[in-house]
Amino acid sequence: MARGLQSLTQGAKVAIFVIVLVAAGVFAFRMVTKTANAGGSYTVYTHLKDATGLVPKSRIKIAGIGIGYIESITLDGAEARVALKVDKGVVLHDNATAAKRMSSLLGEQVLVISPGTPEFTPIPDQGWIKNVAEGASTDKIMEDLAEIAENVKKVSKQAAGAFGTDEGGKQMKDILKNLAEVSKEINETVKDNRKSVTETIKNIENITMKGAPRVDAILANVQSVTGDFKDLLEADRTKINPKADTGIKAMRETVDHVRDASVKLESTLKHADNVIARIDAGEGTLGRLTTDKTLITDVEGIASDIHDFTSGIGRTQIIVGLRGEYFIKSNGVKSTVEIRLQPREDKYYLVEVVNDPRGKTTITQVDVNSTNPNNVPFYRETRTETTNGFRFTFMFARRLGPATFLFGIRESSGGVGMNLHAFDDRLELQSDLFGFGENVRPRWRERFQYEFVKRIWVVAGVDDLLNSDRTDYFVGAQLRFSDEDLKAILPFASIRP
Repeated sequence: MARGLQSLTQGAKVAIFVIVLVAAGVFAFRMVTKTANAGGSYTVYTHLKDATGLVPKSRIKIAGIGIGYIESITLDGAEARVALKVDKGVVLHDNATAAKRMSSLLGEQVLVISPGTPEFTPIPDQGWIKNVAEGASTDKIMEDLAEIAENVKKVSKQAAGAFGTDEGGKQMKDILKNLAEVSKEINETVKDNRKSVTETIKNIENITMKGAPRVDAILANVQSVTGDFKDLLEADRTKINPKADTGIKAMRETVDHVRDASVKLESTLKHADNVIARIDAGEGTLGRLTTDKTLITDVEGIASDIHDFTSGIGRTQIIVGLRGEYFIKSNGVKSTVEIRLQPREDKYYLVEVVNDPRGKTTITQVDVNSTNPNNVPFYRETRTETTNGFRFTFMFARRLGPATFLFGIRESSGGVGMNLHAFDDRLELQSDLFGFGENVRPRWRERFQYEFVKRIWVVAGVDDLLNSDRTDYFVGAQLRFSDEDLKAILPFASIRP
């Protein structure tokens, strides 16, 4: 009779708790729905050419402050149509601008809004943000590289057409020869007549200063200078003026050097023509790079794969939690270090290291067959062993509306859980079921958490509801911060006293 009454009492406890849990979930859901539909926000739209990195429910910000969230992202023609839920107190004007930006150390993408200026008309509900600041994408960079490669190919073809023929090489050689001869003649002329030119200038100055009596002498000097210059340029008169013979000989030697240089240049141009022809034919690394479209396509594919991989890592946000709980009956403190790896707003991976004062309990049943005539021939021993040590948690979490569902390993045993959120996620009701096999019944825990100050939570709950001899109550506190908070304090970490 007593055993039946105890089972009935235990069943009543479970039924009452299920009713309370369902009522709390309905209340939280209604509160969230009421808040979402109470006129506290309005909807605006914008178009993005590239919405990579943005997900529904992610925050939108002005000056680093959240003013709403992305309600949905849909395809509208060749662009992404983004619906934004904006807080009612935030006014956006017709010259407002939307842009994607990185908001965390790991490269998480958020939508940043510039609200515009008051002289423009406010954007109404169901209105549009027309100005969008688009950044350069990987595909655009690859298109520019392909265009540059095509231009290089055209230049190489033109160079081959200009210098790759015998006629082009001959013309180039003649041009260089003429330039060398002219430059050499001018240089030698200036060197040989530098003194005469100086004297001529002085004589002209004397003419202007002293007047007509010196004009005849000056003209005689000018005549002498012009005669010497004529001897330098006329090869037929080298026998008359030995100095002219020396200048002409030096000039001819210079011409010979220029001729040798032109021969070498012609050989070099032939080699360059061969190299350009091989590149144009697609031979060698440069040739394949400029002509093989398959190679360029493979490079573009590799770059796209690398971008997809790094953008997934870049969106991951890290949330760290430190929690301490005091158990009233067992008079012990439970410490937990929690890390969330959150690639998207609606899912995350939970990793915990737990120091539980109650330890880990293992129940072992041993069947003994005895041959001692003084003992019973068969009996069963049940051994309960409790060890003190760390427990580990690794769970996958997925959020659907106001509820988050978890499954995986909870405190070194298989488990499942459900969290209900309300009041802009500042109130959480956590239900966990785990510890299968440690006792006859699994371990059922309920925890209430409320964020009364930003980043600081108060905690209260009851543990092991299904095992009355181990049921305990606890209170505590939790500190929870993200990598954005770490980014804010990193500039001060390098300051030394």
